[in-house]
Amino acid sequence: MTISLERTERIEMAEPGEPTLDELFERLERMPVPEGYKVEIVEGAIFMSPQRDIHWQTIRRIVRALEDRFGMDVLAMSDVRIDFPGKRNGFCPDVAKLADNAKKEDGRWRYQDVEFVAEVISEKTAMNDYGPKKKIYATAEVPIYVIADPYAGRCRVFTHPQDGEYMRDLTLAYGEPIDLTDTVLGMTFDTKVFPRD
Repeated sequence: MTISLERTERIEMAEPGEPTLDELFERLERMPVPEGYKVEIVEGAIFMSPQRDIHWQTIRRIVRALEDRFGMDVLAMSDVRIDFPGKRNGFCPDVAKLADNAKKEDGRWRYQDVEFVAEVISEKTAMNDYGPKKKIYATAEVPIYVIADPYAGRCRVFTHPQDGEYMRDLTLAYGEPIDLTDTVLGMTFDTKVFPRD
């Protein structure tokens, strides 16, 4: 389900009379959002998508790999709101790993502290993961962005953000390792354990 809001030129703050990102999320909290749905605001549009079993199984495997590498106290989270640059971009990444020294501002984690993001494709919102989210994560200089696609059985790995784009883009089939040993994570993900749809 997509609820489109009026889009204007992208700026950091809402125009006078337009609801802020916080106001939009406050309104959403009062709405009867169905159980098991994830809600995000991408460039001012509200997206609700159901969390499927395969979605969660993939997220769980990514988080577990992060815990194996960094320990149980790793600052890794799923579906927690992080505000990113641009006009009304309140994302809830499927997985976000923050720097050890990450800080909260106004009760939320700062995008500047995000070291890694993984999104698991949902059929209805895949265009966000490959489109505006990819651009916004690159603009925010998130060092590593991985898209897991259980429908196609492959991952896209984006690294080296520069000037709002990722300079490196690698496609790997499930079963091939995601080698991030030369990145801030210093680890490899085993995609053989990622479930397929």
